[in-house]
Amino acid sequence: MTTIYYGPVINPQTTTYYLALPRCLIAVGPDGNISWIEDDIVGSKLQETIVKHGFVEGDYTLVYLKPGEFIMPGLIDTHIHACQVPNLGVGGEDELLDWLNNYTFPTESRFKDLEYAERAYPDIVNRVISSGTTTSCYYGSLHLEATKLLATIVQQKGQRAFVGKCNMNWHSPPYYVEPSVEESMETTVALLEYIGELPQSPANEPLVHPIITPRFALSCTEELLTKVGELAKTLPHVAIQTHISENQKEVQDTLETFQADSYAGIYDKYGLLRSNTILGHGVWLTEKEMDLIAKNGAGVAHCPTSNFYLSSGMARVGMLLDHGIKVGLGTDVGGGYNPSILYAIQMASTASKMLALQAESEEGHRHHGHCEDSRKEGQFTNKKLGIATLLYLATKGGAEVCCLQDRIGSFEKGKAFDALVVSVRDDETGNPAIWGYNEPRDLGEGQYAQSADLNLKQWLERFLFCGDDRNIRKVIVQGAVIGGKEHHA
Repeated sequence: MTTIYYGPVINPQTTTYYLALPRCLIAVGPDGNISWIEDDIVGSKLQETIVKHGFVEGDYTLVYLKPGEFIMPGLIDTHIHACQVPNLGVGGEDELLDWLNNYTFPTESRFKDLEYAERAYPDIVNRVISSGTTTSCYYGSLHLEATKLLATIVQQKGQRAFVGKCNMNWHSPPYYVEPSVEESMETTVALLEYIGELPQSPANEPLVHPIITPRFALSCTEELLTKVGELAKTLPHVAIQTHISENQKEVQDTLETFQADSYAGIYDKYGLLRSNTILGHGVWLTEKEMDLIAKNGAGVAHCPTSNFYLSSGMARVGMLLDHGIKVGLGTDVGGGYNPSILYAIQMASTASKMLALQAESEEGHRHHGHCEDSRKEGQFTNKKLGIATLLYLATKGGAEVCCLQDRIGSFEKGKAFDALVVSVRDDETGNPAIWGYNEPRDLGEGQYAQSADLNLKQWLERFLFCGDDRNIRKVIVQGAVIGGKEHHA
């Protein structure tokens, strides 16, 4: 049966513009795709509009949003380590390479025990969905069976995702390393085949996609990178995910190990830098590398929470955008200590403000003769990221990074309905951080409501900066409610 939603809708359009539609109708067909959208429909015209589209009572379910509720596209996490969720909030005194050895590899190695994976992964995926993430790019551990289990659980819970098993046969501890190139490739192919056989969505397409996952250059011998690149060449439709230029010591060790002058060039050499490659971090990319990434059409997963927590640095997202690179947001759990993309939005805003302040400071020093001009001109470089840009990165930008922009990330006829029903109502969310919708308090005698679109824009901003899972009433993927406070499994 068709479900028709009526109420306020936020719909991202570009990096600088989004639609705030106070009275919108969205019809979602039985296949979970959007059948039609109508804007600016007053209540008295509601039934007339529905009938115009050929529906009679009994053909559809009408969902009215309450005052203080709105619909927006689901959040997209372009970089998350599912097997690191048990590690959240631990090890922040270390930088990347020490953190991996002291905390992360021991945590990931536990997933060799399939019984542990069976206990842990359902809880992990539930937490991610509850945070409002409708699409995740999951890194599993190096273990085939545990990663197959992760893919199965994600599919059963109805989340859209990419799931990959790490390739890592080098520079890893003896208890957590693949024994050979052959085993690494055999298990990778086995996972690709397994995920390819999972049930499809009502729209007759996969919800869960396989993704080729060389952990990062340092974890793979040249022979393994060669074999992974050869496999990728035979599967151009299968995405690739890896890390790049996260930490200065990592960059230095990588360039020395591979006797290279470009981290991005290493991936390009092995055929791993292409339009469906998702590069985690990119904190220390040079402009020459940015040009190469843009030329090849690859995307970057910006993970500011992790970059602050592990003292990695601040990715120059504005410069990436000005170079024409696709950018989405990632939680990078567990380097990032919060599984919510909302928190990544907040940290992305903070990082952009810090970079803007640094640039202004350097400009001031230059005028006083203290340094050369390092300020770059551009629409986004060294500038604060606005609400429209942050929203875009979390939704439509993430969809572009995943090469799913024709299916998700915004609301259009024919796209999948991946959405959140958000509430900023004081009477039912229990979130003390949001000064939310409370009509008796805020619209008393002599007070007047603001314009509906202004209210909606403020609701969005409050949710992005003060919201959490308590404000998410429904998490919807391909038209089906899979999470949120009103979801009962």
